[in-house]
Amino acid sequence: MQVIVNGTPREVPAGTTVAALVSAVTTAAAGVAAALNDEVVPRALWTETAVREADRLEVLTAVQGG
Repeated sequence: MQVIVNGTPREVPAGTTVAALVSAVTTAAAGVAAALNDEVVPRALWTETAVREADRLEVLTAVQGG
């Protein structure tokens, strides 16, 4: 099935979770947020939240600077 991750179409198997997609986008262990179809998904729910055909996932990482 096809989903949009950070604006880019991506083919993923049915049942793919937010956690799997986040780990495919970044290796950061902290400072990461995920929004599925414009709704923030709490980190505690990433492993149990599956994406569906045509869903949009935005993976955001905090950047520190000065």
